Amino acid sequence: MDTKVKTEKYLQSILEKTYDAQRGYANAAEVTENVQLKRWFAQQGARRTQYAASIAGEMKGMNEHPEFDGSFQGDVHRSWMNIKAALSSNKDETILEECLRGENAAVEEYSQILEHKNELPQTIVSVLEAQKDEIKATINHIKRLEDIADHLDD
Repeated sequence: MDTKVKTEKYLQSILEKTYDAQRGYANAAEVTENVQLKRWFAQQGARRTQYAASIAGEMKGMNEHPEFDGSFQGDVHRSWMNIKAALSSNKDETILEECLRGENAAVEEYSQILEHKNELPQTIVSVLEAQKDEIKATINHIKRLEDIADHLDD
């Protein structure tokens, strides 16, 4: 497989996961009743939309045609989040746990792709590394939110 095809495959994979994350955060914003969390989830969803635009822009710059869709796994994860939240006594903590799970999976995906950074253009490597670093910061923020989630539903 030539480098161009591999690069497109890697970017399409991460783009798909980015759309999943965007939809996941939009779903979380709908499910929570806490105004601060609703706002934060919406901001995270908007940030993932920016991530997707950056990746799609890089793909277009390579004369590739990005597919603007998420995955079946993402659909299942969002459905699972809704079911768990509906059955939980602390809906916000449950939503945060699922967001954490999704973000950890995203970091793993970015790490796997970045293992092949010698096959990717440097501009793409820079974009992916910056996004991965932001997602790691988001993971830390979610962990802090989980620590106070017991009081969010009061």
